[in-house]
Amino acid sequence: MTLWAIVPVKPLRRGKSRLSGALTENERTALNQELLERTLKTLSTLKELDQVLVVSRDPQALTIARNHGAKTVQEDGQPHLNTALTRASVMAKVHATHGVLVLPADLPLLEREDVLALIDRAVKPPVVVIAPDRHRKGTNALLMCPAGLIEYDFGEDSFQRHCERAKKAGAQLEIIELPSLGLDLDLPEDLEMVRKLEGLKT
Repeated sequence: MTLWAIVPVKPLRRGKSRLSGALTENERTALNQELLERTLKTLSTLKELDQVLVVSRDPQALTIARNHGAKTVQEDGQPHLNTALTRASVMAKVHATHGVLVLPADLPLLEREDVLALIDRAVKPPVVVIAPDRHRKGTNALLMCPAGLIEYDFGEDSFQRHCERAKKAGAQLEIIELPSLGLDLDLPEDLEMVRKLEGLKT
């Protein structure tokens, strides 16, 4: 199976605004860059991924992506995650990829084994593999094969909507829950949890 990973990235200086009470703007920028580089390094070690594609409107993020061997798509117009992901998926399909894995860059505990666990569940297309956040509300990873099988519906409470779209498409639905995939950095409490689990220093 030909598989592309798509990594959406918010502007590094503006991302993680809900951490503003715990981190300065410069600290948030450094954290966002660290998370992006960590994600790209993890994905680059996987022979199961044919290509990594970073989607962002931030030139600095796109430069970092290219320095790690990733392809890039620059967002234009009004930023909208689902539209940007759809564009990226079309690009992947043009290159004859069979499946796409959407993986945000804000999973601080992500390891290559987590990505392999997602890929291992996608053996019988049509299939949608979803990793929810630890609250089972958001979507922290979404793999679909074939690419374009369902429409992206990221946003608040997206986990349930993606599950419903998969069922309506007649796809096999696989839900994978791992602590490392379930913890994304959005709130100060998430940051404290990461610091306790990994000793992350910002």
